[in-house]
Amino acid sequence: MSSGVAARCDAKKLVRSPSGLRMVPEHRAFGSPFGLEEPQWVPDKECPRCMQCDAKFDFITRKHHCRRCGKCFCDRCCSQKVPLRRMCFVDPVRQCAECALVSHREAEFYDKQLKVLLSGATFLVTFGNSEKPETMVCRLSNNQRCLILDGDSHHEIEIAHVCTVQILTEGFTPGAGSTRATGMFLQYTVPGAEAATQLRLMAGEDANGSKRQAAAWLAAMHKATKLLYESRDQ
Repeated sequence: MSSGVAARCDAKKLVRSPSGLRMVPEHRAFGSPFGLEEPQWVPDKECPRCMQCDAKFDFITRKHHCRRCGKCFCDRCCSQKVPLRRMCFVDPVRQCAECALVSHREAEFYDKQLKVLLSGATFLVTFGNSEKPETMVCRLSNNQRCLILDGDSHHEIEIAHVCTVQILTEGFTPGAGSTRATGMFLQYTVPGAEAATQLRLMAGEDANGSKRQAAAWLAAMHKATKLLYESRDQ
């Protein structure tokens, strides 16, 4: 992809919705696969009472819509303003207690794990049925849309085309539940191909920091996979 095309794909614009200001991709097709669409708000006429505590709305008890689920609540049940990056809001937005808890957990992904995925890590990569792995650096693209693998060869896998992800672990201790991520198996579709393509990433056996970096990358990818499947199920 040329730099000019890449720049257009990454271009963003500021838009205003009833929920607040959002910084979204100029072209919807280039949005993050981890993103969520804004929900439809429950119409005011359909919610005479708070959908959490059942308080009746009147001139004193005002109604508010949660920006994440779109349901209608009183101020007490929908008072928190929390960042909602999966919907590209510029500022923290009003959310109900349940949604705010989820958004707080997701904030860790954007503050920590996403940076790990963008930085990348080194793996032994095996494509399909090949018996010879290739040493490659795997990272998430800046627009979060592709896994980029660089070594003697170069590959880009669209996140939206990934259909199966399995994190490989070792070191299980009975009763303690202690495991360490050592690799990842995934399947993805290629346009025009009848069957899914298989890919396996394994952390190297060296004792330096690269193996720890690979384990951190795999843990971050595990979290990213959960968000990806949530986006598809919305």
